[in-house]
Amino acid sequence: MNSPVKIIELDVDSNLNDFINFPHILYKDCPFYVHHLKMERKEFFNPKKNPFFEHAKVKYFLAEKDGKLVGRVAGIIDYNFIEFHGEKTGYFGFFDSINDLDVAKSLFEKVENFLKQEGIKKVIGPFNFSTNHEVGVLMNRYDEPPVVMMTYNYDYYPALIESNGYSKEMDLLAYKIEVEDFPERAKRAYKLLRERLKVDLRSVNMKRFNEELDKVKKVYNSAWEKNWGFVPMTEKEFDFMAKNLKSILIPDLCIIAEYEGEPVGFSLTLPDINQILIELKGRLFPFGFFKFIKNFKKIDFARVITLGIVEKFRGKGLDYLLYYKTFENGFKHGFYKGELSWILETNKPMRLALEKMGAYVYKTYRIYFKKL
Repeated sequence: MNSPVKIIELDVDSNLNDFINFPHILYKDCPFYVHHLKMERKEFFNPKKNPFFEHAKVKYFLAEKDGKLVGRVAGIIDYNFIEFHGEKTGYFGFFDSINDLDVAKSLFEKVENFLKQEGIKKVIGPFNFSTNHEVGVLMNRYDEPPVVMMTYNYDYYPALIESNGYSKEMDLLAYKIEVEDFPERAKRAYKLLRERLKVDLRSVNMKRFNEELDKVKKVYNSAWEKNWGFVPMTEKEFDFMAKNLKSILIPDLCIIAEYEGEPVGFSLTLPDINQILIELKGRLFPFGFFKFIKNFKKIDFARVITLGIVEKFRGKGLDYLLYYKTFENGFKHGFYKGELSWILETNKPMRLALEKMGAYVYKTYRIYFKKL
């Protein structure tokens, strides 16, 4: 007879240490999992510091079996998503579990009951906490670590989720590219497009960081407003994320496109700090900080984390220009390979631009849904 599963309910004001630290238990023997820095996670889950909580309601659930923690999940209601999309949809997120159907069932039942009590009609996920953060269940390539700000999970996760009545909502694709230089035809295409579009492409100016951030904000929320799953970031959320990324930002890898002085597109690429974090096991102090600084310049992989274009300039090749300029600048910093993620499986124009440059899909992340 199976031992019973006990579910512990927590809210945003609870002590969340067990919830935050559970991956350290589950993945302690996994060579591919990359732990977040503990200090960063505590701030991320702190409603007094993370502005996401200003427009959201969250419940956390821990599963216990035979006196041991065996799983976790969060039920999330993002009222900005509901208002923006006009549908009563909630999320599940931060799902982690041992390979046990009873544990997964108990966790999802709690999340679904919470969401139904709040009038939610559909649940999608995993979102940690929204599409502006880490999302998706890894569906393949379990034998290698994730890159910066991408998820990792054991190969049994899809089966656990699907066993609870969840179906595919959308696949998010991660492209990989390895290139030391562009062929002549790519260089010619870049030159011709620059002349035709008459846009200026430049690196972000860190001395005017706040001004530059305002330009990026202006593009961001207009660039993705019609995309699946998108929810606008508030000013505070944007500033919170920028503050966390600023210390690892390489100015040459943040490109702003301007037309007649107005921002019309941008791309942001980050060095894959997971190459360092995987060794730190979530601890920056006392010695991790020095290891981080020492090894930062040794990082040889980058991730194009976001690329946005205002509607007026879509479908004209600006995405190609931004990718090209990003890679060209990346060569100067020793980045000859990288990941471009995530891309909606339905985003044919973006996928075509990437494939023209020699990128190929190598990882898939899945978002699930269930009607309540």
